[in-house]
This record gives sequence, C-alpha cells and structure tokens, in this order.
Amino acid sequence: MEAKAVLKYASVSPQKARLVVDLIRGKMVDEALATLDLNTKAVSKVISTIVQSAVANAENTKELDIDKLYVKRVFVDAGPTQKRMRPRAMGRGNQILKRSSHITVVLEEQQKGR
Repeated sequence: MEAKAVLKYASVSPQKARLVVDLIRGKMVDEALATLDLNTKAVSKVISTIVQSAVANAENTKELDIDKLYVKRVFVDAGPTQKRMRPRAMGRGNQILKRSSHITVVLEEQQKGR
C-alpha cells in the first residue's frame, strides 16, 4: 500500500526544489529525513515536513509499519507564477516572476525481496 502527502503552492521555484528531492528518491524514510536535516538549502525543511506528513498518513490511515517505509516517488510540479513589475531607468519596467511549486511524496512499505 502507498501513503501520500502533497504540498501545494509552496513558495519556492520548482528548479530549486527538484535539486533537493533528487537526493531522497528511493531511500528509506529515516535515511531521507537525515539527509534533509543535514542539507543546507531552505526548501529541505519544507520537504522534511512533507515526508513526516506522509509517514503520519501511513501510520494512522493506512496502518503501515513505519520502519519499513521508503520513498517510492517524489516529484515537483510547477505551480502558478506571480508576475510583478520592477521600475527601471527611463520609465521602463522589468518583470519579476515569483514561482511556486506543488510537491508530492509517495511512500510505500518495503517488501522482503527488496
């Protein structure tokens, strides 16, 4: 069985978030949380919270053994982009793009053969 947690509209660009989620894909949950705790990027705290939420979902709703969980799938999709203007010289303006992302974590219980 799978347990899933989704965070929508995270205020981090998908490119930056994908750098961190690539570190935990396929790892056991305790190893993934340790990797996220040692990572210096700011989005690693957000992703750590999502992984802990998925573990809680697995324990409470799916009744899975949390010691056997591993990160089956984790991916980052682009969310809506907020467009802002910044004044520049001679009456011009530059556009600033404030990107957001949707982060999804899927955990699964490890089988005996794995």
